[in-house]
Amino acid sequence: MSKIRVIVTGGAGLIGSNLVRLLNERGVDNILVVDHLGDSVKWKNLRDLSYEDYLEKDVFLKKVEAGQFPKGFTHVFHLGACSSTTESDASYLIRNNFEYTKVLAEACLAHSVRFLYASSAATYGDGKYGYNDRASIEELRPLNMYGYSKHMFDLYAQKKKFLSKITGVKYFNVFGFGEGHKGDMRSVVLKGYEQILSEGKIRLFKSYRPDYADGEQKRDFLYVKDAAKITIHLIFGDHFGLYNVGRGIAETWVDLANSLFAALDRTPKIEFIDMPESLKAKYQYFTKSESSKLMETGYAEGFTDLKTAIYDYVQLLRSEGE
Repeated sequence: MSKIRVIVTGGAGLIGSNLVRLLNERGVDNILVVDHLGDSVKWKNLRDLSYEDYLEKDVFLKKVEAGQFPKGFTHVFHLGACSSTTESDASYLIRNNFEYTKVLAEACLAHSVRFLYASSAATYGDGKYGYNDRASIEELRPLNMYGYSKHMFDLYAQKKKFLSKITGVKYFNVFGFGEGHKGDMRSVVLKGYEQILSEGKIRLFKSYRPDYADGEQKRDFLYVKDAAKITIHLIFGDHFGLYNVGRGIAETWVDLANSLFAALDRTPKIEFIDMPESLKAKYQYFTKSESSKLMETGYAEGFTDLKTAIYDYVQLLRSEGE
């Protein structure tokens, strides 16, 4: 590991900062962090991390496009992106999530640098064709422009035959410490934690499908610490192609809420609220990672169950604050 030099784009974000922390724990601090801090509180995620340099994402991109790819780096974790599922500026998403990834992937291949990028479970759309990372991706129909911007690069990488040389990771519902800057894209765990402390209750969306009761919509919830472990396993184990990064277990929003109340030692109180009209046609009622491909790579560090993960996160929130 001493010879490893790493670039992490999105390194101040939720998954990125936890990834850098785990690399530090494993003896790697030869790290270039790339991100866009702006006027957010994301900078707080960098305070206890060890890295050798920081660049803003636009500065880094200009260097790469000018043929000035940083020398001596061995691995790139490209986790930086606009992750807002409600972003409506399609051109911005294409520039930020698709074009940026193209430039960086091609530069890494040209310089023989190992490249891993974040795709998304949002590429699966409503799940009509399942959540199988072995299946053909051409028929997938994402429900929002964020998901499509990620899907665009998956398709591009496949057509260019890059997927035998790079790794794409389809993260499912990741939550954990380091997401305080994400605004409305904060997980329901963090939003619910704040609601319970201020109002004594948690608000969940009503269901608009007869086959799902209110709060019984299901997600594959993944603790960010596990997401970081899996990401490192895939890149350093030289596992190429597209991989789901999820537990392979679908649990309800009510399960999540009850685990949160338990972590706070409170009696559950759930209020079901109307879903915004703008979300109804884009809402995923069920996600569950097909994880056999991941497990066949030899990943053996396991997963944190939802109740334990939420308890651990709550203790961090209480001691550190987002």
